[in-house]
Amino acid sequence: MDKVVNLSVNVAGVPFKNPLIAASGTFGFGNEYDELYDVGCLGGICSKGLTLHPKDGNEGIRVWETASGMMNSVGLQNPGVEAFVQSGIAQMRRFGNVLIANMGGHSMEDYLTGAAMLSDADIDMLELNISCPNVKSGGMAFGIKANVAEEVVREVRKVCTKPLIVKLSPNAENIVDMALACERAGADALSLVNTFQAMAIDIRKRKPVFNNVYAGLSGAAIKPIALRMVHSVCKQVHVPVIGIGGIYTAEDVLEFVMAGAAAVQLGTVNFNDPLAGRHVLDELSSLCQREGIADINEIRGVC
Repeated sequence: MDKVVNLSVNVAGVPFKNPLIAASGTFGFGNEYDELYDVGCLGGICSKGLTLHPKDGNEGIRVWETASGMMNSVGLQNPGVEAFVQSGIAQMRRFGNVLIANMGGHSMEDYLTGAAMLSDADIDMLELNISCPNVKSGGMAFGIKANVAEEVVREVRKVCTKPLIVKLSPNAENIVDMALACERAGADALSLVNTFQAMAIDIRKRKPVFNNVYAGLSGAAIKPIALRMVHSVCKQVHVPVIGIGGIYTAEDVLEFVMAGAAAVQLGTVNFNDPLAGRHVLDELSSLCQREGIADINEIRGVC
């Protein structure tokens, strides 16, 4: 008889039944996937990326397949924080797993107002996306320079009463400096990495594929770089880290945990296989049994 493997983890004081979290932007609010399998089996779900006000997203092509991955320029299309609080939370609550609201902003005011509204709502954690461009300061993303990110996180921390996860961009000038800055500013946890800035060109039209020229690259192609960044950050910070980037299999999950991640997010794989969450969870339990791992926490940070 196989021994039961303990897959439960804890991130910033929040218990998860297992380390698998559906990544923001790939899972909506969970409803469509729940028609395919019980998404309540996952440790948690990150909501579609929210902004203070509703957004229609970008025009033109939004998704482009690449070798071992995909690019997206969706542009944070979402119903806005108020609509999410009024109806989205109730939809997600019925799944019974950890509810993480992902939120971005294009100004400090957006971040503070949105964070305050979500803090008063029935969510478990807030994941702050600092990859958004600061429209009041020339369009550079908040997550590029460590001092700018530190200021945003420090101010959001003042109004956020929920455990605060800060989602880091791999396009930061220095990912470790960025992580340390966010930790100093009061982040309870970090998640990384967000998408890499990339480009595609239509050689027949002789123009960029995306209206915004550049887009976000995700998928299996970025996994080795994402793993390196997670490992580097885990060696320097004291807060828990959630690993993201090209995680498709149970083996990938164990690699990120061994690199130091307390939990992981499944993103692009959900487009390749809508049942990925269920499949990876089943594989993870079996793999741990084969590898003699009784508790997934015992291998965290062994590398």
